[in-house]
Amino acid sequence: MVNWSVCVINYILLIGYSLKINMNKFDLKNKTAVITGGAQGFGFDIAKKFLNFGAKVVIWDVNKKELKKSLKKINHSNLSYNAVDVSDFKKVKKATNKIIKHSKIDILINNAGITGPTAKLWNYSLNDWNKVLEINLNGTFNCCKAIVPSMIKNNYGRIVNIASVSGKDGNANASAYSSAKAGVIALTKALGKELANKNIAVNSVTPSSARTKILNQMSKKHVKFMLSKVPRGRLLEVEEMSSLVCWLSSEENSFSTAAVFDISGGRSTY
Repeated sequence: MVNWSVCVINYILLIGYSLKINMNKFDLKNKTAVITGGAQGFGFDIAKKFLNFGAKVVIWDVNKKELKKSLKKINHSNLSYNAVDVSDFKKVKKATNKIIKHSKIDILINNAGITGPTAKLWNYSLNDWNKVLEINLNGTFNCCKAIVPSMIKNNYGRIVNIASVSGKDGNANASAYSSAKAGVIALTKALGKELANKNIAVNSVTPSSARTKILNQMSKKHVKFMLSKVPRGRLLEVEEMSSLVCWLSSEENSFSTAAVFDISGGRSTY
């Protein structure tokens, strides 16, 4: 005798599972994405997901060695790369022109960044301070300035700026990084409003500490301090971050712009 109640439950579970799978897939076919700092960490995982969803991906990274490693790891016909220092506008503009000469840029992920030293503000060297801001904040500005005009021309674009919970809260002993990421958040809100009357969305994501190589730039004491502020009590997984970025980069995000999406495990209160 057939147990219909069990059949119904199994059917509902199957439908739910199918919906979960479909919800995690985004159509990025015929889209070209530029990902800065894409040779490792967040950028690398975002690149892999974009490729799986059908996009063409161009990785910009200053680290040529890591770039070559990335290509070998992914080995995809839709993946290309260019050694670009995002803090140098001329190089960014040149790399942009190289792409739009034969294609278009639909998606920009501003992910390149460094933490800088762990030190009190008054002990920070001017060189270290300027370097952190030049890459994290000026680099984001340079890429947006170079690419946005082509997005306006095509009346389409999705820009995701990777900021940090440090830009909201301000981490002690990380004044340069906190200041730069706060600037990225403000830039996102301003640019998003400037482009709100077009089919271009500009959003930022504010992750807490994650399992990436950027942690190697910080002292163990500082990492422990940051982790103690996360109610979930663990590091952010790279895949969790890239899933959020994928939605923000897709056509499914048709309304949200000039916004900040928190992914800090409960750390941020706004």
